Amino acid sequence: MKIVVAGGHGLIGAKLVSRLRLRGHEVIAASRRSCVNTVTGEGLDGALSGAHAVVDVTNAPSFDEPDVTEFFRRSTEQLLAAGARAGVSHHVALSVVGTRRLQTSGYFRAKEIQENLVRRSSVPHTLVQSTQFFEFMANIIPPGSGRETVHLSPALVQPVAADDVANLLVERVTMPPSDAPTEIAGPESYRLCELVQWVMYSYQDDRPVVADPTASYYGAILDDHMLTPGPHALTAKTYFRDWLDGYLSGALQIPHVHHPSPMARTR
Repeated sequence: MKIVVAGGHGLIGAKLVSRLRLRGHEVIAASRRSCVNTVTGEGLDGALSGAHAVVDVTNAPSFDEPDVTEFFRRSTEQLLAAGARAGVSHHVALSVVGTRRLQTSGYFRAKEIQENLVRRSSVPHTLVQSTQFFEFMANIIPPGSGRETVHLSPALVQPVAADDVANLLVERVTMPPSDAPTEIAGPESYRLCELVQWVMYSYQDDRPVVADPTASYYGAILDDHMLTPGPHALTAKTYFRDWLDGYLSGALQIPHVHHPSPMARTR
């Protein structure tokens, strides 16, 4: 089977590409690195020629409005249109658990646009909604140093390892399309502030952390239900403590924080 992975050089995409190839599939890793631009459509028709399935694991380069909305709208429209022209029989899109509950956030409004475009498309499709990745907990750490207090939301989260998400996508793309979204989450729930504090300590960042219900997450104020999955979500196998132990031992790497996080604030 020929499968195109849009965003195939990113965190999830690279894992997905390698797993699919190990299963014997012909896989195209489509990204700007391979001269494919999902926003402009450049290179899409060539990449999708003869493809049976497309997996969209792209993410916006900027989470600011209007850029984030423009990215998800145009990228999704281009992928779906190119898929229709190519006769793709399955379009799998990766989204986020709680997207519809987080519409005060520009990022999640943009993700809702993506989901709606996929739902309305004539291309057979499956939506996979994941909770936050362990690997992105570092991105929630706000910039700063010294003894400046960090304010983080105490809302419940149930994050998941990127490896587990990639494994699920491998299974879903080779199955028939489904009108019902699939949710995946980690095996345990945590308070967001406590989880991020563990990661901060792994970075030797000993700033004091305060549980602050008014601290925002991508511009949204959280409660205990916004980022947690429904009762029918698939439960991944990897525990955060085991994953963090792998990082601390050098077996894993947490992505470097490239920009100030909009998810938390300091005082």
